[in-house]
Amino acid sequence: MKKISILGTRGVPAGHGGFETFAARLAPYLLERGWRVTVYCQEDGEGSIHEDEWQGVRRVHIPVARAGAAGTMEFDWASISHLLREPEPGLALTLGYNTALFCARLRMRGIPNLINMDGLEWKRDKWSFPARAWLWLNERAGCLLGDHLIADHPEIANHLATRVRREKITMIPYGADSVTAADAGLLQRYGLEPDRFAVVIARPEPENSILEIVRAFSAKPRGIKLAVLGRYSDEIPFQAEVKRSASDEVIFLGAIYDVNAVSALRLLSRAYVHGHRVGGTNPSLVEALGAGCAVIAHDNPFNRWVAGPRAMYFADERGCSEIFDTLAHMTPDALAVMHAASRERHNQCLTWDAVLSQYEALLSEWKNKLSAN
Repeated sequence: MKKISILGTRGVPAGHGGFETFAARLAPYLLERGWRVTVYCQEDGEGSIHEDEWQGVRRVHIPVARAGAAGTMEFDWASISHLLREPEPGLALTLGYNTALFCARLRMRGIPNLINMDGLEWKRDKWSFPARAWLWLNERAGCLLGDHLIADHPEIANHLATRVRREKITMIPYGADSVTAADAGLLQRYGLEPDRFAVVIARPEPENSILEIVRAFSAKPRGIKLAVLGRYSDEIPFQAEVKRSASDEVIFLGAIYDVNAVSALRLLSRAYVHGHRVGGTNPSLVEALGAGCAVIAHDNPFNRWVAGPRAMYFADERGCSEIFDTLAHMTPDALAVMHAASRERHNQCLTWDAVLSQYEALLSEWKNKLSAN
């Protein structure tokens, strides 16, 4: 029996982030190929652990009363405790290393555990010093306790290779669907017209260059609009500063969970603007490539590998402003070249078929090792 348990996400179907989206794609994919798949799902509130099925995938629901990081830790501990009680646990796939210290329990039981090490979480500006210290410690623990490590970007793999031997690491990026059609009428609710706006889809945090992007766009009239997705609150100083810095051509659309609307915003935009400075293969950037967006991105090794040489890159606010100058006057032919380059990059290695097949091959290799023992 090929059996695997997916740990570390809030569960399936996806509703919270990149790892959940990935789990919702991987679990049915493995099921179709003869795997018995369990996904641990976090629920808010109190109650007993219970099970059900989703698209044939076994779900183990674990209620957690506490919120935030404390609730996540409680859920991860309870998930491992449940897995340890399984008569034939099979393999474990842990998505993220935020509580990797807990994986010592899997190691002691002899359950092979493959860990997707995510990005350089401890480097993110949003964390306090104690939180960074905890994440740094858990990154080290994940490297030590994981039987095999998965990096979603070559630079993440290079970083992990300073911690463990290279043979312990496999690089598999994130995936996205190809989007080739969208309803232009969905833009009307936001006051936008096709090809007359650029779009930013990111959490409103300093490390995502949101303030620099908004200031750069607002430095002068552009004749196009900048659509910013995400929930911005005047009660949070950084987010309030972003809003104060915006010109009348910047539109804050709020948080949008309608998949069709987000697809239309990507596909029908003039460009997708990606300011992330820390991390590996960012899901939002991959999804932009899948939609054939012209990409404007912060200049760092993470974004350059993902988006490729035909994207436009900025190092600072001034450079971003200069790119917006160029964008506002680009010809349809020049934009078409960027659109085609994004689709080509997506098709090279960032499709779900390519990503999921690599995961299945790696998991099968470890299943065979488990059987041999």
